[in-house]
Amino acid sequence: MKDFSILACALLVAGALMSVRTAAQGQPNMYGPTITADQAKTAAAAAVAEAKKNQWTMAVAIVDPAGDLVYFEKMDNTQVGSVDVAIAKARSSARFKRPTKAFQDALAAGGEGWRIMTLEGAVAVEGGLPLIAGGKIIGAIGASGGSAPQDGVTAAAGAGTLK
Repeated sequence: MKDFSILACALLVAGALMSVRTAAQGQPNMYGPTITADQAKTAAAAAVAEAKKNQWTMAVAIVDPAGDLVYFEKMDNTQVGSVDVAIAKARSSARFKRPTKAFQDALAAGGEGWRIMTLEGAVAVEGGLPLIAGGKIIGAIGASGGSAPQDGVTAAAGAGTLK
């Protein structure tokens, strides 16, 4: 019975982590239509422009709500490892409906936050953000190549292009 209680508690925490609440509605964001190629290119261009402005080299990935790649761009001289990381951040953000920084913060808090490590595909490093248009998640952006905060700033610049 004790194992069942632990499992039930873990499932409740995982369920809570998987919902994103909008400030205005207090409801989980729903998935919307898939991001278009033009929207993806616009978001990526804004992210790359932010990286260039700050003299960072980045890989930027845009995925649809299922986490499948729609658009990708790697700036010259970006470290090779950032390719897979940018895609993984975007995929994690889309599939779990939250910024990857939420997972980073949960791990940093310790205790129950360590349960994040059991969620397959959850990336606990800042730089992945859901892309929201019309109040619905239409995809996600992932950026990698700098520090976690730099990746977050880069991704935010791209996410800010959608309304």
